[in-house]
Amino acid sequence: MAEDTTLVKRSRYAVAAVFCVHGSVTGSFATRVPWIQEHTGASPGQLGLALAFPALGAALMMPLAARVSHRLGSRTALRSLLALWTLALILPSFAPNLWTLCAALLVYGGTSGMADVVMNAIGVEVEHRLHKSIMSGLHGMWSVGALLGAAVGTVAAHAGLSAQIHHLVAAVVLTVVGAVVCQFVLNIHPEDDEEPPARFALPPKSALLIGAVGFCAVFAEGASLDWSAVYLRDILDSSAGVAAGATTGFALTMAIARLTGDAVVDRFGAVRTVRWSGVVATAGGVLVVVAPTAVVAMVGFGLIGVGIAVVVPLAFAAAARSGTNASQAIAGVATITYASGLVAPSIIGGIAQASNLTVSFVVVTVLAAALAVFAPVLRTRPRVRA
Repeated sequence: MAEDTTLVKRSRYAVAAVFCVHGSVTGSFATRVPWIQEHTGASPGQLGLALAFPALGAALMMPLAARVSHRLGSRTALRSLLALWTLALILPSFAPNLWTLCAALLVYGGTSGMADVVMNAIGVEVEHRLHKSIMSGLHGMWSVGALLGAAVGTVAAHAGLSAQIHHLVAAVVLTVVGAVVCQFVLNIHPEDDEEPPARFALPPKSALLIGAVGFCAVFAEGASLDWSAVYLRDILDSSAGVAAGATTGFALTMAIARLTGDAVVDRFGAVRTVRWSGVVATAGGVLVVVAPTAVVAMVGFGLIGVGIAVVVPLAFAAAARSGTNASQAIAGVATITYASGLVAPSIIGGIAQASNLTVSFVVVTVLAAALAVFAPVLRTRPRVRA
């Protein structure tokens, strides 16, 4: 028993490292988008089209993750899919034109989504065996990895290093690190009489309401990340430096809230935590909408970040307990949340075009309030095998 506990604890740190590696790929790519745009000669509109393909690839491929995990076992599946994801980082910077860039980003997003599903399923199983919340902290480690990847990418960009060399080196390093840490994650094998999941399945009904909660949180996240700086510049006449600080502050508050969120979840439970998280995020949205100064708006964006930080990790954990196959349920919720991240920036832009950004963030505030209303759908259900 003591040995089993040691293995589970070791797996917790290993899967946290996997989340960090996964986030590092995203951070590494994001900082070199301007270089990739220049290399392919894409216009802003064409680049916007290309950047929709990662979410499309993820939505198409995530439902297959449960089948892969069932066939290979969770450890081998994660090792293989994580390697494909880290190596896919190389593809976009070598794309010579728009269409090859779209194809590269489709593969990039598909491998990302499949690895995402399997590592979350393992995280939920480790959380169950430890009898305490860890999912918020795992997603916090993803944010840490994204910040590390972005920091290295920023240094590479300032040094004039091409994205091709940068991403080639980063992919090799992250692939090696990922392969090492995957050796220590929990290995979940299906029972001998367990039916394999469908090769491709729509999200189970049990995951739809949980996915709707995740949709609201990710919508607010995408809107705040992409539009907070524009909001301060256009609505409050802030300088470029102050406006950029709003986005940085939002991302930082989310990372801190996720790293510390497990203690809150253990004390108050998932439902109460999300209910009060919705209240905090709603208060932040109201501050943004009525803000007379940039400082007030930045506080508002910070509160939105704190409020939505733990929602998606808790949605994945609830999904894993909502059906007979954790990976399939997580894939369903993840597909819905990825779709939210895909449509949020364009919907905010469309509303702003028709009226103004203030009205756009009224919509964000309403969705944040929905978190408080629909929090009970995350209530713990009888445990099923992951």
